[in-house]
Amino acid sequence: MARTSKRNSSGNDGQHVVEFFEQCLVHVKGALAGQPFELMDWQKRICLDLFGTKRKDGTRQYRKAYIEVPRKNGKSTFAAGIALYLLLCDQEKGAEVYSAASTRDQASLVYSMAAEMLRKSPVLSKHVRIRDSVKRIIYDKTNSFYRAISADAAGAHGFNAHGIIFDEVHTQPDRDLWDVLDTSTGARQQPLTIAITTAGHDRSSICYELHKYAKAVRDGQIKDDSFYPVIYGADDTDDWRDQSVWEKANPCLDTAVSRQYLEEQAARAEENPAFENTFRRLHLNQWTEQDVRAIPMHRWDECAAEFTADDLQGRLCYGGLDLSSTRDVTAFVLVFPEDDGGAKVLPWFWIPEDNVDQRAGQDKRIVQAFASQGHIEVTDGNEVDVRYVAERVFEICQQFDVQHIGYDPWNAAGVTQMLKECGLPDHALLKMPQTFSTYNEPFKKLLGWLPNGKLRHDGNTVLRWMAGNTAAKEDPSGNLRPDKGKSAEKIDGICALLMGLALQIQYGGESSVYANDGGGVVLF
Repeated sequence: MARTSKRNSSGNDGQHVVEFFEQCLVHVKGALAGQPFELMDWQKRICLDLFGTKRKDGTRQYRKAYIEVPRKNGKSTFAAGIALYLLLCDQEKGAEVYSAASTRDQASLVYSMAAEMLRKSPVLSKHVRIRDSVKRIIYDKTNSFYRAISADAAGAHGFNAHGIIFDEVHTQPDRDLWDVLDTSTGARQQPLTIAITTAGHDRSSICYELHKYAKAVRDGQIKDDSFYPVIYGADDTDDWRDQSVWEKANPCLDTAVSRQYLEEQAARAEENPAFENTFRRLHLNQWTEQDVRAIPMHRWDECAAEFTADDLQGRLCYGGLDLSSTRDVTAFVLVFPEDDGGAKVLPWFWIPEDNVDQRAGQDKRIVQAFASQGHIEVTDGNEVDVRYVAERVFEICQQFDVQHIGYDPWNAAGVTQMLKECGLPDHALLKMPQTFSTYNEPFKKLLGWLPNGKLRHDGNTVLRWMAGNTAAKEDPSGNLRPDKGKSAEKIDGICALLMGLALQIQYGGESSVYANDGGGVVLF
């Protein structure tokens, strides 16, 4: 729910902005096209606060605003109206007002709505010159202009911005355009920069930096009287399927945003796990771990079952080994076929000790907790101890009827050689390149198993963390594989699980490579 600073109720400038919208502007799109632009309550409050709260010298208190609102709540149309007010009514000589976005098309959206509002206003249209070819509106009375620009203008100089509307900041490829425009306001008496956006997923972006700062100001952790935060969205712990959460996140629900539309989108997210993060980001304003989460975590949690390694002693299984060198986690996962066509899985993880200390922030705290709880084994040094890992994998294999172990051949020579020295036969270890052909079938099978509970895991917290991190890459033919580049953090355990599952699919009817004879692995 949005929380903002208190408005100085004596400020008439805020009310003047409201009257400008409702008396001079009309809607230009949708069912309301042609009707007076009557502000929603949340929009009206922003106008009253931003323009009505003053400093002792009579200038505006707020110089930057961060407005995070889900899609379909009318934020771009609202931004276009504010841009026009800054151009026409702010009494700034030689004002330069910019609407900025990551691409030319996106930057043109706010401009196009502003230009159309002017064309439909008999009062305003006669005072401006509209130049669509260069996306510019000129107001000769004060020698001012409004212009749309995109990220490719970031290297340009000479901006002297009075007003800036940054639309969909989460799509900015970097911070360059933000910095160029932000530093161009220094010569203005009361500049106003408004970042207006839905949530994103890139936590290294300028948008997430602004999001965190806005939350800190809103919650009183940082005192900045010049910064105005507005965040409508679901909390991290909220259930995205709960309609009361939709109401909290969408200030225009049942007006600009129809409940039926959200019901349809939520149903799509239920049926298609890859769409869940899209729904949560765009319609509930939740910052997700990655662009597209491949694995629906409520389904993953429903597949937890009570079993231990002792319960699976001697059972036939297939293994996947995802190796690391420094930063990655080394993962070994065994997949045990079940009579109903599903499988149980058991994971093990290793990480170099120095790697834990080199991590930062929340990531470091998570990994330290895993290590202290014994869910990740910590090895000495700054690189994975290949001999220790090889001996541990061999030791684990002695408990079960392991058919094959698939591994990523990259950086694997040391561990696989030591595994052979420990006693694993050459043909037990199978190279599995990290390609669509390796991952597509097991990945789709895994996703198909989750809704009906055919994947059974023991609730291992590291494997759950990696499942939540996993993003998928899809090729033009619809084949899937894990995408480490787009995943939020480490997914090595999921890759190892999928390699084991791939082997179960391929070799499910084969005889065992070794037999368990009194606790030791023995070749047939």
